[in-house]
Amino acid sequence: MYRTIFLDLDDTLLDFGAAERVAIAKAFRDLGLEPTPALLKRYSELNQAQWEAFERGEITRDTVLVRRFALLFAELGLFIDPQHAEDVYRGYLGVGHYFVEGAEEVLSYLAPKYDLYLASNGVAATQYSRLESAGIGHYFKDIFISEVTGSHKPDRAYFDYCFSHIPGFDPSEALMVGDSLTSDILGGFNAGIRTCWFNPGRKPLQGPVTPDHEIHVLRELKDIL
Repeated sequence: MYRTIFLDLDDTLLDFGAAERVAIAKAFRDLGLEPTPALLKRYSELNQAQWEAFERGEITRDTVLVRRFALLFAELGLFIDPQHAEDVYRGYLGVGHYFVEGAEEVLSYLAPKYDLYLASNGVAATQYSRLESAGIGHYFKDIFISEVTGSHKPDRAYFDYCFSHIPGFDPSEALMVGDSLTSDILGGFNAGIRTCWFNPGRKPLQGPVTPDHEIHVLRELKDIL
């Protein structure tokens, strides 16, 4: 049924949450702030809200990266340059990696059998650095990062860019695999390809689209292909 598989990176193959927690804690300490649970929680809430606004097309990626810190510091009454905070955080985020359980095993299994492509909304320099650190770039026929493609998931334009760079691409043989309903699953739906929702937390299904498949551990991907 499937020949071409698009795989999300953050929280699908690499545990972005773990990398983020380490990086933001180090960045806050460099900025003279103690990374208390309350501070980390509030940053996470503001960060998530900005990325959701980005996915809706309300703000740019560059705005997201700085605004999350600007809003946090404004709430705290701190006079810290948000761009400097982003630069410090970005430096730590690109160092090291944390695999989602089963990611290496699944990539090793899939790569000889299917055409794998990475589909990520992340910042290009950071994603390339994390891929190099993890040593998984060789599994993919090509890597599509939204900062490079000029558009992002869930926009149809992002997928059109990807499709146009795949020789002999057939949408009926393609599958988008990712953890985000609003980015990966909606994006695949918009592009007219089937989707697989990676849902390790067993969250309830919400939103305007329903994935064609749902898995809770990456190894289950083998069973639907």
